[in-house]
Amino acid sequence: MTSTVTSDYSRRAALRLVGAGGGAVGVGALLAACGGGRQGSEGKGAGGFPATPPWRFVFVNHVTTNSFFVPTRTGLADAAALLGLPAPQWTGSQDGNVSEMANAFNTAITSNADGIAVALTDDNAFVEPTKRALAKGIPVIAYNATAANNFPLTYVGQDLYRSGFLMGQRIARDVTSGDILVGISQPGGNNVQPRLDGITDALKQAAPGVTVRSVNTGAEQAAELNAITAAYTGNPGAKGIYAVDAGSTASIAQLITSRNLQGKVHAGGYDTLADTIKGVGSGALDFTIDQSAYLQGFLPVLYMYMYRLSGTLVTPPVTDTGLTFVTKENVGPYQSANSKFEGGPNAAMVPMPSAIPLPPATALTR
Repeated sequence: MTSTVTSDYSRRAALRLVGAGGGAVGVGALLAACGGGRQGSEGKGAGGFPATPPWRFVFVNHVTTNSFFVPTRTGLADAAALLGLPAPQWTGSQDGNVSEMANAFNTAITSNADGIAVALTDDNAFVEPTKRALAKGIPVIAYNATAANNFPLTYVGQDLYRSGFLMGQRIARDVTSGDILVGISQPGGNNVQPRLDGITDALKQAAPGVTVRSVNTGAEQAAELNAITAAYTGNPGAKGIYAVDAGSTASIAQLITSRNLQGKVHAGGYDTLADTIKGVGSGALDFTIDQSAYLQGFLPVLYMYMYRLSGTLVTPPVTDTGLTFVTKENVGPYQSANSKFEGGPNAAMVPMPSAIPLPPATALTR
């Protein structure tokens, strides 16, 4: 596979970052040692680790039923099974309600969860709960979205602003003037707003003749197609239709396909929902950006496990889960594998290619 955009971040770079920082030895040893999650009669834990209690981890999410998080939930379940732990609880809000998320967070604290992973979609709502959790000895990790002046032990997810900035540079290759529409499911939310900000800033530099018109598509995935369709109907002269979230991107692919707009309007967005991958393959979308949703579930479980197992000695590293531009040139494996790692039903091992393409040179650090 080859990428059409040189990026500082790729999935390969993200996997290298798993070994960065304080968690390097612990995570590496964990992945090498875990040969199964069952605790045997000899009292050993997963792989060569000591036996542990059945630690109960909780994930607090902002859109619990959104298709984007299917591979995230698969990842957290896989990690728990690997370690012999019960499947983490998946809770929060279906439609981005911060109060519901805060309530779920507080419930996890009062029920003495052994670790909490939370999408920090709001700057203020989770500050005090995080302080209370840490004061009770409950590790807290941010995933998918993070916020300034909060206190999680680490963040596992994409560098959101930078991904938006790189997307803006990619857009500027195709659109140099006129209006573009950009769908955003939760304006102001820390999970998507930084991307929109990055797009806007990049275009101010690379294509100042482009005007960004944001479209509030809402947190309910089923309504996003209507919002995108209405926005384009009201702006038929738009030179491009883009999005900063999974559902809006899939809706753009549906819209362009249904109206036969391939080649007539540029388009792109985020994530690897089925309609999105189909749209990239057909040419309805110029690209989509893969941020490795699976790792956003898998790694927080590993990090919380190692943090507890080591009594805080193995500090979880900040982990960028990557940025891969998926285009018509490299979409093939996404289509053929239909893998659980990208939200598909196929749980089998995905065959390795005969050769591994070089990642962008800037992803390799000395």
